[in-house]
Amino acid sequence: MNVVELKNISKLYLIGNTEVKAIKKVDLEIKKSDFISIVGPSGSGKTSLLNIIGCLDKPTNGEVKILGEDVNLLNDEELSYLRNHRIGFIFQSFNLIPVLTAFENIEYPLILAQVNKKERKEKAEKMLEEVGLINFKNHRPNELSGGQKQRVAIARALVTNPELVLADEPSANIDSETGEVIIEIMKKMNKNFSTTFIFSTHDERIMKHAQKIIKIRDGLLCDN
Repeated sequence: MNVVELKNISKLYLIGNTEVKAIKKVDLEIKKSDFISIVGPSGSGKTSLLNIIGCLDKPTNGEVKILGEDVNLLNDEELSYLRNHRIGFIFQSFNLIPVLTAFENIEYPLILAQVNKKERKEKAEKMLEEVGLINFKNHRPNELSGGQKQRVAIARALVTNPELVLADEPSANIDSETGEVIIEIMKKMNKNFSTTFIFSTHDERIMKHAQKIIKIRDGLLCDN
């Protein structure tokens, strides 16, 4: 089964009167349980491609199917459901809610999904244990290290058991030891739940574990 199908995708941005082609006629297929790295220099189109796959942005041209859904046919409510229930996001800036504890940050997607309180508690605490932070459940983000914040962000992304997880430079702001721990957590989820992972990264550690590396340069997929 293809989790991602992109056909002839292009993405144009207008910056003032200048037209910038971020993505140029990209075709891409990613299968269920793939562990994929998208690599390329800054400005190559990695994040634009990830945003289209994550239904955070729409292409200027082309067809997008995510988890069997033709994205162009979905309304805002349907797109929101797809993002909130079937896709997990991990950002290099963590994007944690500062006034919430680690537990509450992880619980938040379950509240959006209208999961009952007892099940929310069980799932959030299980994820805290998975990422080794159960003793920090009541700490707010400003009381956590960079690596701990990223673990919380990963737990939050995975707590709804998404079929697809998108990670934009997930190891950029953490030390090497923590980076290895985080990669192992994601590999475990990939193996145990057949979760599909797509990374945008410069990190050799993640590339080393990837089943496939997709290279992008100047908005085009390339072979080398």
